[in-house]
Amino acid sequence: MRDNVIKTKSFAFAIKIVKLYKFLVETKKEYILSKQLLRSGTSVGAMVRESEFAESKPDFIHKLAIAQKEINETIYWLELLKETDYILKNDFEIINKDAIEIIRLITSIIKTTKSNIIK
Repeated sequence: MRDNVIKTKSFAFAIKIVKLYKFLVETKKEYILSKQLLRSGTSVGAMVRESEFAESKPDFIHKLAIAQKEINETIYWLELLKETDYILKNDFEIINKDAIEIIRLITSIIKTTKSNIIK
């Protein structure tokens, strides 16, 4: 059975987001930004999972495009949390690196799938 890299990475990312959310709520008493982060950060993996059972190639692309938008939004919330001193620069860099890797993977999968449809 082939390893699904984006599925694995997006799930591991969601776990990190949940842990960061818990830290922000319990330690920093931050409830608004952290909730936004939780929603966008965990929905990436959910959309990747939905794409596994897409009804067609265009549906597959559509679901991954939503995941792409969600990871981009997550990066925004992470940047905002860093700039407002809710998370340390080092912690931001670690999780942001994962987010950048995921957005690159998703973008690559979308481009490859679109080019295969044209052929």
